[in-house]
Amino acid sequence: MPPTRATDAEVTDSISPDTLAIDLRTAVMRTSRRLRVEATGETITPGQYTVLAQLHGDGPRTPRELAEREHVQAPSMTRIVNALAEQGFVSRSAHPEDGRQIQVGITPAGVDVLEEAREQRTAWLAQRVAGLSPEDRLTLSRAAQIMQEMSGR
Repeated sequence: MPPTRATDAEVTDSISPDTLAIDLRTAVMRTSRRLRVEATGETITPGQYTVLAQLHGDGPRTPRELAEREHVQAPSMTRIVNALAEQGFVSRSAHPEDGRQIQVGITPAGVDVLEEAREQRTAWLAQRVAGLSPEDRLTLSRAAQIMQEMSGR
């Protein structure tokens, strides 16, 4: 008797949600780490990139707010903000409601370096995707849609 091939439904039914969750988490984390390293280079560090992205998306924040969002201690965030300010990528201003605090905002130069890093990340990933088969690209496209839906986007 010839061997039988499993149907897509049978294969899908055999994938446990826990196993898939582990595989997805691992793949997303490794890809994220690689993207962070590939596109930050010598201009900004991965930590600086995330602060610039946060400021660009959310607007000015206090160093404490930035530290809380990035899950780092205030002194670490102060070092990141100081380095970004020295490079001209962020500016500091008085907090509009509490004169004892400062707010950090992204500068036009910060937006430029952030966009450059994003373009580098996209180029790196596009190069990898271009090497895939059309079927694999279609699978990844669908997976990206599903992951965006799952994450509430």
